[in-house]
Amino acid sequence: MNLASLRIITADIQRLVQFLENVTNLKANWLTDDFAEIKTSSSTLAIGSTRTLSFFGEGVAEPAKNKSVIIEFRVENVDDEYNRIMDFVNDIVQKPTTMPWGNRSLLFRDPDGNLINFFTPVTPEAIKKFS
Repeated sequence: MNLASLRIITADIQRLVQFLENVTNLKANWLTDDFAEIKTSSSTLAIGSTRTLSFFGEGVAEPAKNKSVIIEFRVENVDDEYNRIMDFVNDIVQKPTTMPWGNRSLLFRDPDGNLINFFTPVTPEAIKKFS
């Protein structure tokens, strides 16, 4: 089994996709006006509008209510990324900090309140884990 993607449901798909394109420096692939994907070399982040929920059934998901999932991106240098995004990210939760497990981490929220973590392995153990 392979994890294919994570999907965020949003009430404002244009705003969220533009934000994610800006923070990731990746261009989204729009499959319809209500569905886009941002692909990295290892995974896909899908973004769907609330209109896509009708295909799954009433009440299966609610936008801007995530309180348990953190979307994580491994980046080359967390401090450089912080400097790059700080002018357009309004909700920095944690400035770059080295975590006990060996990653340097930057935690912030997207416009819907979803947590996003940019991290860079910095200890020998963490670097080895992601090599």
